[in-house]
Amino acid sequence: QVQLVESGGGPVSAGASLRLSCGARGRGFSSSIRGWFRQVPGKEREFVGRMNWNSGSTYYNDSVKGRFTISRDNARNTVYLQMNNLKPEDTAVYYCAARDRNSRRPDNYNDASSYDYWGQGTQVTVSS
Repeated sequence: QVQLVESGGGPVSAGASLRLSCGARGRGFSSSIRGWFRQVPGKEREFVGRMNWNSGSTYYNDSVKGRFTISRDNARNTVYLQMNNLKPEDTAVYYCAARDRNSRRPDNYNDASSYDYWGQGTQVTVSS
């Protein structure tokens, strides 16, 4: 059974930084894509960014480009989301996601439907 465990959210003021982490646990787990999404009440889960686990290539939503950075620790099978210059509109529950290497889900990697596993979510609240 694969489990993604998130940590690092919390309340901050505008302009502050936070780093979220997402560790993957599970025997034989191998991921092709690790992603971050966020969701506010009443809205669909929004793509934030993703990393191709083989190449390390990253892609971001335009709304966070230049402020958020995804990195990884291969040895710990952990992915990080460094969030700088946070804005009130970044307030949301943040979820990490993983696409299994053998996934049969759709190939639209910016869409939540492409991911097989999800973290429990962590609240980020940015006050003005």
